[in-house]
Amino acid sequence: MKLKCRFCNTKLTNSFVDLGKMPLSNRFLNAEELNKPEHFYPLHAYVCDNCFLVQLPNMHSPKEIFEEYAYFSSVSLSWLDHAKRYTEKIISEYSLSHKDFVVEIASNDGYLLRFFKEKSIPVLGIEPAKNVAKKAKSLGIPTVVDFFGISLAKDLKEKGIKADLLIANNVLAHVPDLHDFVSGMKLLLSEKGIITVEVPHLLKLIEKNEFDTIYHEHFSYFSFYFLKRLFAHYELKIFDVEKLKTHGGSLRLYISHKRDDSKDDSYRVKELEKEEKDAHINDLKIYKDFKTKVNKTKREILKFLIKAKDNGKKVVGFGAPAKGNVLLNYCGIREDLIDFVVDNNPYKQGKFLPGTHIPVYEPDKIKEAKPDYVVILPWNIKKEIAKEASYIKDWGGRFVTFIPEVRVF
Repeated sequence: MKLKCRFCNTKLTNSFVDLGKMPLSNRFLNAEELNKPEHFYPLHAYVCDNCFLVQLPNMHSPKEIFEEYAYFSSVSLSWLDHAKRYTEKIISEYSLSHKDFVVEIASNDGYLLRFFKEKSIPVLGIEPAKNVAKKAKSLGIPTVVDFFGISLAKDLKEKGIKADLLIANNVLAHVPDLHDFVSGMKLLLSEKGIITVEVPHLLKLIEKNEFDTIYHEHFSYFSFYFLKRLFAHYELKIFDVEKLKTHGGSLRLYISHKRDDSKDDSYRVKELEKEEKDAHINDLKIYKDFKTKVNKTKREILKFLIKAKDNGKKVVGFGAPAKGNVLLNYCGIREDLIDFVVDNNPYKQGKFLPGTHIPVYEPDKIKEAKPDYVVILPWNIKKEIAKEASYIKDWGGRFVTFIPEVRVF
């Protein structure tokens, strides 16, 4: 199969990292499904040597992943706090009021838009996952259940909807057709409107060895260099950027129409461009060296778990995120090495992890089992989890994270 870049159509020949074949990372199983065949897909990321977009080939349709979704943003208290702080900041800095209209693409369960609604600012969510959108609607958040693109943007525009603030947090990576998505954003944005986009930063993924954030839901992985090129292609400009700690290191982009001269360019744009240039983000070597680091980490993880089990230790996991399922499947970890995992999301409790079939319980299961080690699989919220489960210290239990390397604390 000839693979081509989803942005510039260049033939893809340069491997970034090949994590083998594995199931969709949020496809949790019921007990009756354990003895049925499971679909496994190649998880092989490539880097385009023309535009330097890191990407997965299209092996499945978005409907397979997103029409019924296991991730509810409101489950994480730290993520709710992140959303609230963003809302307060953007309302203050851009003087948003009841006269403005806020649209969020991939609005999930209304975790963010509810803070605008509390300030009497009109909102609209766009969310393709029916089960998640149902939750948002129950909170009084108007929500369109559909995938976003040029077609939906035209429909909304015909209904008189224009976004003064268009939000797209952690969704751009989920989009197989970047051209359709960004075209829709441009069309829906009001003349003087602002787009804010949050994306994990590819440079941090490489530097911090965050290979487990590569999974089938994430079609693309972005450097700032590529993002500027992407939006410029549609006469949109990134006039400011912030570095965030979320998801192991993310960027928040502030975007406007190119013809909008009311937005001054920030010094932070030039600073980030220099940082990426100094890191050689446009040199294939930085991409080709990544696989060696990933292989080494896999060996370290397996050494730790095998030694722990050989010494009679009990090991469990806390959290059942997509990134955790990628790591467990890539390393070949089953119940022989991790007895079970727990998760705060009721949707996942009582089910089994895709591929590994490790059972998922509610967090109180840890108090019953009294494990020696609790592996925090969503390492990006390790502080939140360590605080929540601090009781493991009562019997001498310790926490473990595997990314960027094995750490016991």
